[in-house]
This record gives sequence, C-alpha cells and structure tokens, in this order.
Amino acid sequence: MPRRRFVQGLAAGGVLLGLSPYARAVGAQSTRTSTGSAQILVGTEFNLEIGESPVNFTGNPRIATTVNGSLPAPTLRWREGDTVTIRVKNRLKEATSIHWHGIILPYQMDGVPGISFAGIPPGETFTYRFKVQQSGTYWYHSHSGMQEATGVYGAIIIDPVDRDPIRADREYVVQLSDWTDEDPMRVLAKLKMQGDYYNYSQPTAVDFFRDASQMGLKAAIDKRKMWNEMRMSPTDLADLSANVLTYLMNGTTPAGNWTGLFQPGERVRLRFINGAANTFYDVRIPGLQLTVVQADGVNVEPVTVDEFRFGPGETYDVLVQPKDDAYTVFAQAMDRTGYARGTLAARAGLEAPVPGLDPVEWLTMADMMGAMGAGGMAGMSHGVAGQPSMGGMNHGGMAAMDHGNMAAMNHGGMQGMQGMSHAGMAGMKHGAMPVAGASAQVRHARTEYGPSIDMRVDMPRTNLDDPGIGLRSSGRRVLTLSDLHTVGGPMDSRGAEREIELHLTGNMERYAWSFDGVEYGKSTPVHFSYGERVRVILHNDTMMTHPMHLHGMWSELETPDGQFQARRHTIPVQPAQRISFLVTADALGRWAWHCHLMLHMDAGMFREVVVA
Repeated sequence: MPRRRFVQGLAAGGVLLGLSPYARAVGAQSTRTSTGSAQILVGTEFNLEIGESPVNFTGNPRIATTVNGSLPAPTLRWREGDTVTIRVKNRLKEATSIHWHGIILPYQMDGVPGISFAGIPPGETFTYRFKVQQSGTYWYHSHSGMQEATGVYGAIIIDPVDRDPIRADREYVVQLSDWTDEDPMRVLAKLKMQGDYYNYSQPTAVDFFRDASQMGLKAAIDKRKMWNEMRMSPTDLADLSANVLTYLMNGTTPAGNWTGLFQPGERVRLRFINGAANTFYDVRIPGLQLTVVQADGVNVEPVTVDEFRFGPGETYDVLVQPKDDAYTVFAQAMDRTGYARGTLAARAGLEAPVPGLDPVEWLTMADMMGAMGAGGMAGMSHGVAGQPSMGGMNHGGMAAMDHGNMAAMNHGGMQGMQGMSHAGMAGMKHGAMPVAGASAQVRHARTEYGPSIDMRVDMPRTNLDDPGIGLRSSGRRVLTLSDLHTVGGPMDSRGAEREIELHLTGNMERYAWSFDGVEYGKSTPVHFSYGERVRVILHNDTMMTHPMHLHGMWSELETPDGQFQARRHTIPVQPAQRISFLVTADALGRWAWHCHLMLHMDAGMFREVVVA
C-alpha cells in the first residue's frame, strides 16, 4: 500500500456498522453533534457493553474491541455532585475493565485489574458506582491487556454544579488516538527484538555529507561515531511511526476528515483528549489562535498559543473564534511521520489546506545529558566497573569522548544541537540546580546498574519552559508547562513532609522500561501514609518523553524553586529532565502509577502505590 494512502487511511474508514451487533446505543439518552463524533450518553445510569466489531481504516479489514459497537466509545456526560452508575457487560472471550482516567473515586471503582479489582470475566457484568466530585474534560479506557490500543476508549464531560466560568457558543470533543492493523502483542515482540524496528528516520549518508559540509569532516565523523558507540539513535522520538500506525481524530482517518460545524464569529470550545496508546501529538489550527482554558480537567488562567503538545492521558480545553469558512485541525505525531486531521467548517463539505509535516529534528545533547549537555563533560560519572559514562550512561568506554573533546558539540551547524540556544533550553542556565527540597546530588539506586538500563543522567535539567524536540525553533508560540497556572492555587497549602524520588529508566535496545531499573512484577509498592503531604521527584534517565499518570490523587506540579504551578493527573517528563510535584495522600487503597505510553507500561514502567 502506498505510504501516503496508509497515512491518510480510508475516507470511509472505521467501524463497519452494518456488521456490528452493537450498532444501536445501549443505555442513556444519546445525541450526535458533528460528523464522525461518538454518541453522547447523558444521565446518571449507563449500560456499556464491551465486545468486538469489524473495522477497516486502511483497506485491511480487522476486528476492534469496542464499547456499544462504537470506536471511540460513547461520550459520557455527567454532572458534578451526581452519583453515577455504570454497568459494564463483558462480551469478549477474555477479561476486561474500564478505568476512569483522572476521576477521583474509591479505589475499588478505579478499574485496574490486579490492583483495585479482579477485572470483569467473560460474560459477566461489573457495576461501577461513585459520586462525581469534579468537573471538566476527562476520559475512560480499558486497563486490560492491549484493549486500549484496539478501541476501548471514550470521552467524559462533567458539567460543574454551578455556572461554568468557561463560556462558549458550542463545543466539541476532539479525541485523538492511533490504530494499528497489526496485533499489538506482535508489535511489542518486534520492539523487544529490535527497539528501533519502526524508526524509518535513521541517520543516512545524506545526513553525514550535509554535516561534513557544515561542520567539517572530522566533526561529522565524531558525531556519527558518538551515536554509534552509544548504540542510540538521535531520531528515537517515538516507538511507533506511521509505518505501523494510522492516526485518528474522533475515530476518523485523515482522509475521512472529521468535521465540526460552526457559525462565523462563534466562540467554540474544543475539548482535546489524547486517547492514543502510543503517540504524542502537536496540535494547531492554522489561522486560529488557541486560548487554553483547562488542563487535565482543571481550569487554568487563560493562555493564548499557536500550538500545544500533549501525550497519551493528557487533556486540554481550548477556545477558538473562527471567522472564515474552514480551518484544518492539524495534529502531527511528534516523530513527524504522520498526522491526524479534521476540519472546523461553516457548512458541511468545506475543507482548508492541510499543512505539510514539519521536518524531523535530532535529539540534542541536552535531551541526552540534561544540564551537562551544554557544559562539556564536567561532572562525568562512572558506570559499571569504572567505565566512563556520559551523564551516567554506561556504554562500554564511550570512546567517542576521545574525539576532539566532543568536537561536534562546538559546531553551531551540528544538526543534533538544534535548539540548544533556544530559550526553551533554560535548564542549561539552571545547570544542576535541584528542584525544591531535593538534594543537589543525584542519587542512583543500585538497581539502576544492570542490563535493563542503558542510560543514567547525573545533571538533569529542571526547566518547565521547554516546548520539546521539534518545537523549539518552529517560529510558533508553543504551550509549555511553565505557562499553566491552575485557577485558585493548590488544593493543600501544606509543604512536603517527606520526599520520594524515582528514576524513569530503560534500555531502548532491549526495549525494557522501569522505575529505578526495576520492572513491575519485580518491584515493591510505593507507600504513602494517609493524609500526608509528599513531594514526588521524577528523574527521567531516558531519551524519551514519558507521560506519567498517578491514579486516585492529584499531582500538583511545582516550579524549580518550589512554587505551585498546576494541578495535573498526567505529567509529561521530557528526556534528561527532573520534575517535582506534591501529592496529598487523601485516597485510601491501592493505586496504579505508570507511564501512559501503553507499550512502556506493559514492558514494566508501572508501580503500585498503597495509601494506608
């Protein structure tokens, strides 16, 4: 199949409703508001059935796991203060579950098999019942096997009990996801055999000769030798690419063109949800500014940007005021191999030009070494058996460090150093400045020195104003974590009573992911005392961004000097970055804590949290 056809998908791709046994909505009153959107179920009692439905997104018929025969699942609309009852019937031949992402509820209702309940066996029904204690944009998905990747995900809208301070003339859910025709377990098996199996943007001879012309032959050789000896790729931005994924907007392929209608001059609220299993998206609407008014379901001080990046699990609500006939809603994957897209239109059938994909950018020294990336090799630590390591990365001697003292680092034309002088790389100015309350000395657990770890960062950057690789020099105003300020401040004014530091670790060549070098199944729970205020420090020792989701409790993000920033349920931690947040352990029980990149979670970046 031609690559462009694969990226675009089929115009009529999706659930083959005529063949689905669940084509009729089950349960509460339902409505549709736009072309290609999921049904909206409103009320306090809901009946959901998880089963299988035939789908075709690419020209290859497949079977998806669906809710009420829909992909995405129906949107559930609740009201703050109500008690909702959701009966989930399992029509699969395997166990299933539903997790209510970002919802504060009793742990028995959280829906994580093996942690909060046993799961829903085939043929049985589980009844979720809890009081809705919040408002905003959230979502739900399966926490069983690979069912999230095969279709079990949907939106949740919770109306506030009082008048909503965010005023809009109309609104749409824009749920982004990704689809693979391959069995997700087979995808994982391929990555286990070769971590960059789906990375088709590897350095080429053309890149080498361009580097040689810009920085000189010796520097170009040093640069290539450095990456080769580290056994890493400077384009390792995502595990999966458009060669295996079709990117969807509200379950619709780019060729299918999801469309939301408006009247010119209206104020439109777009509830963006990243329900993808594997993809970070960069979202913009050319010709429109985006006023971000909510993050992870919580109102923030409005901030106007051209673009935002968000990972699996995150949500952003934005306001736009379209005046022309049509605008493209453009969401390109972080690795720049494909995109999801839709249209805001004054009438059905209109389209706007679709932007081209941005060029692929290489990871920088700061993405690999943090603050040390700008300061040469000072502070170099030693790894196993006394071997030198770059920022703590043990790579069998790192002979590349003998080549002109990393000569490539001194050449402004080095492609891998793009964005190093950008304001977004403020972590270089901070150097090794610790986050509030943390020791200046980075601590690596003994378990981080083993075959499942290929990198350790000794001088992480702590800045929150970095838009990330590929966005630092785009010329567009891009949202960063430092732009977010939760309305009303923190929920708990207390300072931290103690600290917990965990390192996000992995080995891309082995495709192993973990906390502190220990995969789930070999790890012990993290313990919080009920009612205590804890500072959590996450230190990313890998070259990939991880969207970290703590179930059951809010994570209150801090600035590097310890000031409250924003309330989140999912926090993206960039490569070689150190982030801290405060948690009030006000939810008794057993909770999950994991990377929301599904394959990372499945490969081991998952811990249990016990509050007692």
